Amino acid sequence: MPFSYDERIEKGHHRTEKRQVWTVPISQLPPLHQQADWLGLLTVVMVVRVRHLWDKTTREVQFYLTSLDSDACKLGKAIRLHWSVGNGLHWTLDVTFNEDACRVRTGHAPQNLALLRRIALNGLNREQSFKRSNRQKSNRAAMDDNYMLTILEACLCQHNDASKTACQ
Repeated sequence: MPFSYDERIEKGHHRTEKRQVWTVPISQLPPLHQQADWLGLLTVVMVVRVRHLWDKTTREVQFYLTSLDSDACKLGKAIRLHWSVGNGLHWTLDVTFNEDACRVRTGHAPQNLALLRRIALNGLNREQSFKRSNRQKSNRAAMDDNYMLTILEACLCQHNDASKTACQ
């Protein structure tokens, strides 16, 4: 059976991670149940991740379905990029706003607070006059109303500049 395979090993932060990616074109597999409902499906992907951190080893196996061609190298990079964006955002939100410690769990409050944190993070990223970490900017904005207004102004100015450009 033809398949594509790629393997990557990354080392850093006292961790070694080995990622193996196999991709198989759907045409090489037995027919799926109700295959007509899977329009556009071209490839099945399996990713095996083995992580060694200090004296602990973990192993994860994940499967993906895609409408992309069977290329393990490209699909492995796309999956890695997808996870790194999510992990990077989660890490930033936790460091800046201590999101993991939030114990709000009922109703719409968790989603509302998450949205507000992301809006605040975007504002902190847009404000460039104070060259510090987002956490330091957030703390300063909490203690200095003028700096908080500077952050809000940075958001509004960039929004208005984009609107002007779009309208011309």
